Amino acid sequence: MASAQSIMLAAGGTGGHLFPAFALAEELNRRGVTVDLMTDMRGDRYGGGFPARNIYQVPSATLASRSPGDVAKTMLTLARGTKAAFAVLGRVKPAAVIGFGGYPTYPPLVAARLRGIPTAIHEQNAVLGRANKLLAKRVTAIATTFERTKFLEGANLEKAVLTGNPVRQVVIDAASRPYEAPTADGVIRLLIFGGSQGARFFSDVVPLALFALPDPIRKRLRVVQQAREEDIDRVHDAYSEANVSAEIAAFFADLPARMAAAHLVIGRAGASTVAELTVMGRPSILVPLPHALDNDQLNNARRLDESGGAWCIEQRNLSPERLADELEKLILSPDALAVAAKAAKTAGRPDAVRNLADFTLALADGRKFGTGRDL
Repeated sequence: MASAQSIMLAAGGTGGHLFPAFALAEELNRRGVTVDLMTDMRGDRYGGGFPARNIYQVPSATLASRSPGDVAKTMLTLARGTKAAFAVLGRVKPAAVIGFGGYPTYPPLVAARLRGIPTAIHEQNAVLGRANKLLAKRVTAIATTFERTKFLEGANLEKAVLTGNPVRQVVIDAASRPYEAPTADGVIRLLIFGGSQGARFFSDVVPLALFALPDPIRKRLRVVQQAREEDIDRVHDAYSEANVSAEIAAFFADLPARMAAAHLVIGRAGASTVAELTVMGRPSILVPLPHALDNDQLNNARRLDESGGAWCIEQRNLSPERLADELEKLILSPDALAVAAKAAKTAGRPDAVRNLADFTLALADGRKFGTGRDL
């Protein structure tokens, strides 16, 4: 593909959708391909530093309920977004449009189809998302993260290709650090994070769990925890009372490096989190976000649990006492952590970004590409 041609990426404004788009943009840039990004208005919160020539914002909306008023409002906004995306694509003339899920990808991909531009969606989760369900039959091809994707079947499955979920270069760089299990008397580095909803739950549960651990273990702990701004002081005070060394913040710019340094991660099971943990090969206790649409996080966590790379515990079953018991067992069995780290690494796909870039360029050129399933 000539470097003068461009690829348009479309992603919702959440990290789970933007991170794999970011990784693909990095790889395409390395290959001399120009990248543009189309996102919704939320992209302002996450789009800084995105490796794209231009970032285009188009109207979008997520269906809040099935009420006639909400349906009509959502459809009107999506129609406005499709009209805006159609105009942008007419000016940019990309060779292909790749969507990364979420309703903000709907207008760009529908507009691309109307213009006859090759299209694809990338599904990061083990369950086909609702927006991707709507788009699956309309796009040229589908890239998947898992060998089995729930709700992907029939004619849609026939045009699916397994690529894996790409991670950013900063994650690949951090993954070069080998895992070292904690020693019998050395420090124990715990990393706890999980987005705004996860941060609140973990702020309530984890300090109580660590307080319940025996003194010799608590003194060895080195905790790094994400917490909401309004919770930082109380979480800090809880750890001080428990005599636990802890660093608490609302955001860690160097999170991949901190993941690489951790002996154990406690977090949610979003697609990007699971991809990064497996590429790095870090053991984790995964607590899927409850009530998530289609239980995508639960499916992600169960897949990694089945591989031996993590322990999946549903939030309804995770009391401070249960977490304390699980942590004590793992800390006293460093070999179990090492085995889980190795299993997680085995499940990782560090080549996913190359696969997805090859897939993208093949789509743009009208060629066939497959890693297990042919286009």
